[in-house]
Amino acid sequence: MHDINAIRDNPDAFDVALKRRGLEPQAADLLRRDDARRKAIGVAQDLQTKRNDASKKIGQAKGQGDEALAQKLMDDVAQLKDDLQKAEDAERTLKSELDTALAALPNVLMDDIPDGADEQDNVEIRRWGTPQENPSALEHFEIGENLGQMDFEAAARLSGSRFVVLRDGLAQLERALGNFMLDLHVNEFGYREVSPPVLVRDEAVFGVGQLPKFKDDLFRTENGYWLTSTSEVTLSNLVREQILDHVSLPLRFTALTECFRSESGSAGRDTRGMIRLHQFSKVELVSIVDAEQGEAELERKIKCAETVLQRLNLPYRVVTLCAGDIGFGSRKTYDLEVWLPGQNAYREISSCSYCGSFQGRRMNARYRAEGEKQTHFVHTLNGSGLAVGRTLVAVLENYINEDGSVTVPEVLRNYMGGREKIEANHG
Repeated sequence: MHDINAIRDNPDAFDVALKRRGLEPQAADLLRRDDARRKAIGVAQDLQTKRNDASKKIGQAKGQGDEALAQKLMDDVAQLKDDLQKAEDAERTLKSELDTALAALPNVLMDDIPDGADEQDNVEIRRWGTPQENPSALEHFEIGENLGQMDFEAAARLSGSRFVVLRDGLAQLERALGNFMLDLHVNEFGYREVSPPVLVRDEAVFGVGQLPKFKDDLFRTENGYWLTSTSEVTLSNLVREQILDHVSLPLRFTALTECFRSESGSAGRDTRGMIRLHQFSKVELVSIVDAEQGEAELERKIKCAETVLQRLNLPYRVVTLCAGDIGFGSRKTYDLEVWLPGQNAYREISSCSYCGSFQGRRMNARYRAEGEKQTHFVHTLNGSGLAVGRTLVAVLENYINEDGSVTVPEVLRNYMGGREKIEANHG
């Protein structure tokens, strides 16, 4: 959400920022809407003043015994009341229309974001580990099906396409990955573990910028709840409509939840396997900070996500998203891409984003420094730490043995009862 006053102060800069995202100028239209709203406020204030003055004169007229004048003034007050109601209704309508227009516009990018049209123009900034290049490498779904523990047919009978049933060792591996990630982020990086709901109201989804623009990407229940596509929604909204003490910042939250996405824009992409499912588990990392902490917190957050892959000894690279590929609510985003030998490619496993005050304004979440009256909107960050299913995919493809079994990474063995290997089970 944007500050109309900031747009008024520098409309040209706002239009230049939108142009970087491929959008037409919007400032003139927004200011026209705001001018109309301000005019309506002025009309309402003028009518209120006239109503107050007329009300005072009624008592004076009655005190002087002038009943005719008193009646006329009462008639005037009644008419002014009706006119005031219409003016206030008009102002509310104009404000709603302005807010709707502002809510539809993406966040302003940071100056160091590279220009570009799509993911091909993203900029790699570092790599870690040595990728295995093997033309005959199997993809994860081949490995999982060969083990007899990854079942897409059973999932299709239950739920349709883009679902999976994991059994035995792979189900245990998925659980171990999630628990390992949570323990790492809580015990080493100081995130506070949260167990949030996965059903939320409109206000929560709007607060992080997923409504109204991305409603087709979400699942909704018949009684009006939204299934969360990420626990960014719930963790960020923990501070909605709150005024925080500045000394309490930064706040860092993490959660392991099921996530639900319609994948409406991914027809034909990754139709086989676990890369794009309607339901998947993910460990989310959310930070609530002040206006000065955002960029440093983003660097910290991506290092937290990288540490997961380093402990699992999975090769990866970090890229900065370009202007044409960055998300709606983000000012700057790093993508973490893990190496998948079966695809002979790096694939996204985490996005860490700095949103500035964009979400804070939508959630009306603020902070106040000690001794100050003025409040400021919080700045928010989010990132995957990591997507559990995609991490399982990477483990399968990087840890497969010649006999088709999969070695369990050392850091996960304590979470799997000391198990060192996952072998075929077709029972």
